[in-house]
Amino acid sequence: MIDYIVVGVGLGGIAFCEQLEQHGKSYLVFDDDSQQSSNVAGGMYNPVILKRFTPVWRATEQLEVLIPFYSALEDKLSQKFNYKLPVLRRFVSVEEQNMWFEASDKPRLKPYLSTNMVRNTNKHIDAPLGYGEVLHTGRMDTDLLQRSYKKHLIVKGKLQQERFDYESLEVAESSITYQGITARNIVFCEGFGLKKNPFFDYLPLNGTKGELLLIKAPKLQLDVVVKSSVFIIPLGDHLYKVGATYKWKDKTNTPTEASKQELLEKLETFLKCDYEVVGHLAGIRPTVADRRPLVGQHPKHKSMYVLNGLGSRGVMIAPYVAKQLFKNIENKTPLEKEIDIDRYKKQF
Repeated sequence: MIDYIVVGVGLGGIAFCEQLEQHGKSYLVFDDDSQQSSNVAGGMYNPVILKRFTPVWRATEQLEVLIPFYSALEDKLSQKFNYKLPVLRRFVSVEEQNMWFEASDKPRLKPYLSTNMVRNTNKHIDAPLGYGEVLHTGRMDTDLLQRSYKKHLIVKGKLQQERFDYESLEVAESSITYQGITARNIVFCEGFGLKKNPFFDYLPLNGTKGELLLIKAPKLQLDVVVKSSVFIIPLGDHLYKVGATYKWKDKTNTPTEASKQELLEKLETFLKCDYEVVGHLAGIRPTVADRRPLVGQHPKHKSMYVLNGLGSRGVMIAPYVAKQLFKNIENKTPLEKEIDIDRYKKQF
């Protein structure tokens, strides 16, 4: 018998596997590459919702876990994933400037919003009213992280690259058995794939499609993230990610021409140099109606757990909730009520 089976190796699955490794637990991972939200993500971590100038849920607590977690992963996998980049919010009106300074005086936002207005010095960006700078921000190379972690699991003999067959899962009172493998617990970290999971399909995982463009702009010479109607994230080698869209009806991973045009129209309202579109990515974010993760134990099967609903902020949320779930399973430490799937028990 092993300790855990983990289904899915996106940001949530990686964070939970790291908890298992840190505590010496035996485990096996199943992943079929069907979910794309982690490896097409913008990868930003940012403690402020810049559309409304409000703090991200549990931002301080998440950042406290995030920094050491990804630093340890970089050391372990001998790769760089974390690029600490300033985020500059482009002002489009004097009213927005005033709103920024009002927000920066609020206790929960004060640590994250600089009161120094940043003047625009890049002639290829139209920003006559300047920017506000968000502090404690950065970009995670989620695609490289996921690929590197899968290689790590393969080397350790812990990754089965195949579709998980729910019908082959045998559930006992204090264990589960899957294709001859018996485990004390199983944790589903499948992202939007949870919709096909018959054990947790009662949970209100909505899913929001997001699309990004990859552009090459040699003249731009940008080394910060600029957030306006879309964000521009520098990747190096004159490459930038531009995004993102939010679509609630289309549940496919297929990029669309309509979203491409939407992103380009918004980009061209403030980008004033030549560029070339060299890539177009799409994925389904695992979003929830109440904007909180879905974490916890199945209402009926006590060896079965879920870690999902990380939305568009998986980089920040994953290490924080994975730690909570591990403590909940192993030490019976209660989960925060806001993330516990017990809040949806009536829907089961």
